[in-house]
Amino acid sequence: MNLRNLYIQQLKKGLMNALNQELPDNLINPSSIEDQSKSEWFNHFWFGNTLTMCSLKRLDNIQFCIEDCLAQNVPGDFIECGVWRGGAAILMRGILVAHGVTDRTVWVADSFQGLPIPHPNSLDEKMYNFEQVVEIDRFAVTLEEVKSNFKRYGLLDVRVKFLPGWFNETLPNAPIDKLAVLRLDGDYYDSTIETLVNLYPKLSVGGYVIIDDWGIDHICGEKQAVLEYRREHNITDEIIGIDYHSAYWRKMC
Repeated sequence: MNLRNLYIQQLKKGLMNALNQELPDNLINPSSIEDQSKSEWFNHFWFGNTLTMCSLKRLDNIQFCIEDCLAQNVPGDFIECGVWRGGAAILMRGILVAHGVTDRTVWVADSFQGLPIPHPNSLDEKMYNFEQVVEIDRFAVTLEEVKSNFKRYGLLDVRVKFLPGWFNETLPNAPIDKLAVLRLDGDYYDSTIETLVNLYPKLSVGGYVIIDDWGIDHICGEKQAVLEYRREHNITDEIIGIDYHSAYWRKMC
């Protein structure tokens, strides 16, 4: 393993708080909602010191998408919409640094206030009122805390730009020209539609869309929004599963 890959692997372990302890595979790579619903998972990820709630497979997928875009010279920046403590976006910046890339930006979009109040009687109410979601203050993490997390890894620089606020307010006028990777983690139907409407047209051909909450459509509307947007815009690119929780596709035209 070369130094670049060693750094990226260690970065992923650090973000998962797995660098100095051995963790079972069903904790870092849960294979089902049952695995992810165990108290051990919540205690490690949501109530522990991790900076991401992604499985290792999902972090590997971010690395694959970014490195493929670099290898294929797909133009554009990288964005995560819905960042929590910032771990996935920190990984994006770390991968670019590891490859010596100095002309692409990582955009960090979040309310930094947690989840908005969902529409009454919507599917998203299940996520909003989910017991552990309420206990963790509905994913509220301040902008200052996320910046501090970037800084701890030495990755807070001019190539990291923040878009604080609700997506319907920030994304329509976001000063983004082109994107190579668009990662959706807004949970809700509305948040996902707003992201796709405003950012998918900016995604370069050959770039990737990552849908974090594809597999938990019983408690949030992200998958429904993606399917409706794809139908409306005649998008037929193959959706590929990452793990039981997430999926992605490559924009082919």
